[in-house]
Amino acid sequence: MKMQFKEITGSIVAPQGFLASGVFCDIKKLGTGKGSNKGPKRDLALIVSETPATVAGMFTTNQVCAAPVKVCVERMKKRLAQVVVVNSGNANACTGQQGMADAREMVSFTERTLALSAGRALVGSTGRIGVTMPMDNIRAGILAAAMELGGTPTHADQAAEAIMTSDSRSKQIAIAFKLGGQTVRIGGICKGAGMIQPGMSATGARPAALPQGGLHATMLCFITTDAAIDAAVLQAALNEAVAHSFNRITVDGDMSTNDTVLVLANGLAGNEKLKNKNSKLKTFQAALNHVCLELAKKIVRDGEGVHRVVTVRVTGARTIQDADAAARAVANSALVKTSWHGGDPNWGRIIDALGYSPATVMEEKIDIGYAANGSKKILWSLKRGQPTKATFKELCAAVAPKEFELHINLNLGQADAVMYAADLTEAYVDYNKGDVTDPTTLGG
Repeated sequence: MKMQFKEITGSIVAPQGFLASGVFCDIKKLGTGKGSNKGPKRDLALIVSETPATVAGMFTTNQVCAAPVKVCVERMKKRLAQVVVVNSGNANACTGQQGMADAREMVSFTERTLALSAGRALVGSTGRIGVTMPMDNIRAGILAAAMELGGTPTHADQAAEAIMTSDSRSKQIAIAFKLGGQTVRIGGICKGAGMIQPGMSATGARPAALPQGGLHATMLCFITTDAAIDAAVLQAALNEAVAHSFNRITVDGDMSTNDTVLVLANGLAGNEKLKNKNSKLKTFQAALNHVCLELAKKIVRDGEGVHRVVTVRVTGARTIQDADAAARAVANSALVKTSWHGGDPNWGRIIDALGYSPATVMEEKIDIGYAANGSKKILWSLKRGQPTKATFKELCAAVAPKEFELHINLNLGQADAVMYAADLTEAYVDYNKGDVTDPTTLGG
């Protein structure tokens, strides 16, 4: 049975003992890309636990990896942290030794500012690739953010704004639930609208942690909880949650250099510490899964230029790897995505994508159909490789909503996979093509 969770306000400051802030410190200078002339949007955030917290993380498996990701991977070995410093407007990627020095300075300066022990800070960055960090501005921003820390929903809103790049709105959630008589809370913020098809692992090494197989501007997510939980158990729980959420979304099929998910758990809820085989672990896992999936879907819905969101469900594959490959081929096909935008139920493009995918398929066994989100009633356009009697008008009506499900049954086995995908629109192209004669129009 699917568990229901009560949503509450406050996102990352909803759990006990967490503070946040977001400030403007002019990181994205005029001329360094789209959005650089849009005024004083907050661009640096702090997320702080009042006590040391157990930490878990997932990181991009892109072989070109940003400095903040490398610094986080180094620091994750201690499994303990107390603050995350995050900036938007500059990815600090492909910046060489200077970029590594700057990322390390960000964490050490944050620790000194907050009077924390060395090694207690983590870092995230998002923005344009290949631009060195304006460290004087960064240091000023950290000092300002430290002065602004607070535990109200407004403070969470400010932090959520500060991590945005091409996002049109902030993405936040918090839930409360019971564990052994104690109220436990999980809150999260994330950002992402373009360069979205995360494939993250706990160390950034391939393959990504995808139980459903396959590898696949920046996706960043920061989650807080007051649950008491063993570090290894928290990492395992995050592995599973990410595998079924952030590693299941695509806007444009591009994996970022900076994708990061971090979870801090400070234990202030007072529950019995969650360890392996703890009967209450299933509840915590379900709660973390819920938070991650809701945030991941918010990213797809706010994708650059996105008009429609499609849940691609593949069943009947011979292997998990085949199911995943088939789902990704369809979800990332430019022809399929443009037909979604146009409201055209073009199953020919879908079966074509299945055919060139690495998955084993047999034309005469493939079923393709459409359904409303969450509905078990499927309108099949193709059965066993042949068109059904469904009319074009009926099929057009099925794909007209802003969100719908595409069902594909390969009828070859028992494996399945899902992808949460976006259409491809003229607005996406307009946003990303830019004008080389005007640097302010260029994307990240």
